[in-house]
Amino acid sequence: MKTLGIEHIEKVEKGTILSAKGFKAGGIHAGLRYAKKDFGMIYSEKPASCGAVYTQSHFQAPPLKVTQDSISQQQMLQAIVVNSAVANACTGEQGLKDAYTTRHLIADRFQIPEEFIAVASTGVIGEWLPMDKIEKGCSEVMVESNEDSAQSFQQAILTTDTVEKSACYQLEIEGEIITIGGAAKGSGMIHPNMATMLGFITTDATIASEKLQVALSEAINQSFNQITVDGETSTNDMVLVMANGMVEHKTLDEKHPDWKTFKKGLQLVCEDLAKQIARDGEGATKLVEVEVVDAYTDDEARVIAKKVVGSDLVKTAVYGADANWGRIIGAIGHSDATVNPETCDIYIGETLVFHQGTPQAFSEDIVSSYMKGEKVEIKIALHIGTGVGKAWGCDLTYDYVKINASYRT
Repeated sequence: MKTLGIEHIEKVEKGTILSAKGFKAGGIHAGLRYAKKDFGMIYSEKPASCGAVYTQSHFQAPPLKVTQDSISQQQMLQAIVVNSAVANACTGEQGLKDAYTTRHLIADRFQIPEEFIAVASTGVIGEWLPMDKIEKGCSEVMVESNEDSAQSFQQAILTTDTVEKSACYQLEIEGEIITIGGAAKGSGMIHPNMATMLGFITTDATIASEKLQVALSEAINQSFNQITVDGETSTNDMVLVMANGMVEHKTLDEKHPDWKTFKKGLQLVCEDLAKQIARDGEGATKLVEVEVVDAYTDDEARVIAKKVVGSDLVKTAVYGADANWGRIIGAIGHSDATVNPETCDIYIGETLVFHQGTPQAFSEDIVSSYMKGEKVEIKIALHIGTGVGKAWGCDLTYDYVKINASYRT
């Protein structure tokens, strides 16, 4: 494990969604895609507390409605079933029926209540699920607790992603080791306030659903809601967390002395996954991180960071390794936040390029060389308050157009 310098929290370098006690998973090729795995499942040995955050799109897909229905009944989950290739979005009553049928098939096979099952789909919008293949997935998927099973699940949820995405952290609560693991998918149609991505998080901590929801919502605001690839939001996106209490300790809440440690661990998992999604943006070659400090408030710092990282002009400048800081100024200038140009500083990497309203002399070659790396950091210091915030995105390349011009073909 790699120590992060945060008290009681460590990153598990090869940890997965199955690193927490009591969870199993699996993924198979059910035939929704030509050859790749396309149907996956996560299973908890016992019903788990849960929390969820959903896309802000007006066109929420049927799987989200079924998942919301499940959670609303008992506020507990024991299984999550996911298919890729077909989003089952904008599919009317038939789409809703198919999502409920999927839930019923898993409940029947694993002999658990239907309301303990969440359903998720990702892929092309406006196509009905091929239910013969979904039935095949429900009847044949196997869940186990080994590394191969975790990898199979991670592969099954991907669409245009080029890499699997997983993260795991451990922390100490009352002398016991708690594990939080996660897996995610996302590459295009990524924008703040939940975008075309799915995130699944497991933990063996003991916590009630109500408090887990609070912790998840806070973590989302500082992670998944701070990434953008192309400014587009989709129909199916959600982050789900299950806590099965397999490690015994006093129930976590705001009064528990380790509450902040648990929240920080959950945030780190979300942030890790969010950055992996941003780095894997369709056609992307670089991860872009924008940090804003000394803003009027934390919220305003996050607003500015998202505005800059989401600017097409900034993204194309990063792709071209062009130290055109005027594009950063342009993005800051039309953000809905408090800004005083005469106190603003801008850094690209370690180089100060703009200071208190005045251009700074710097080596174009040095900054351009830095921007050719796999990660480009931009720092903005506003000097008007104590607010801080970060956002993550990627560069905008020719390949993004190619991928999305032929997404269905």
